[in-house]
Amino acid sequence: MFVRAIYTTGDPTKIDTAIRAMNTEGRDLLEDRPGYRGASVFVDRTLGKLLAASWWESEQARRNSDEVLRERRAAMLDPFAGTLSVDNFEALVFHQARQPQAGGGLRLTRLEFDPMDTDLLADTFRSTVVPRLENLQGLARASLLVDRERGRGMVGVIFVDQPSLAASRSAQASARHEGAAKAHLTVTGLEEFEVVFTDVRGE
Repeated sequence: MFVRAIYTTGDPTKIDTAIRAMNTEGRDLLEDRPGYRGASVFVDRTLGKLLAASWWESEQARRNSDEVLRERRAAMLDPFAGTLSVDNFEALVFHQARQPQAGGGLRLTRLEFDPMDTDLLADTFRSTVVPRLENLQGLARASLLVDRERGRGMVGVIFVDQPSLAASRSAQASARHEGAAKAHLTVTGLEEFEVVFTDVRGE
């Protein structure tokens, strides 16, 4: 699958306006597009951050959808969004243990790596990181998204509730350290979000 990730920051007091728009108009627009496989919205209400991801069965479907949605994006996120960035990724790993739910937690790890090590990264995530994550209480989903050309990626690990997210920090830090060493990657960012909704249909 292929993913478009929209990352916005803005006034925390106005974030609910953006959430409502993404959860209504945004989902309606996406569901009408060919090749749509689902979407997710995550927020940090304290700092004023919103991460929205749409999932597509092919790179072409993702590209075609963006031509339609690009003009509507700013209007949907107004008046919340002060900054907005869009990234495109390929989903190399999508591991779902159970269905995530609203109110759960997402831990997002941002990565940089040599593009020639992309396959090594995917193999390491499947063979080393996922088995360790499966032992964590409350795990719902783990995914690895990459931009092969730029050598950038994200690991998203979703837990069914906030206590499980908090309890997993030490164990996931250990798994992250081991995976980074084996895959020769650099961790460039670490964030946590609340799950607003996610309805992705895996392979």
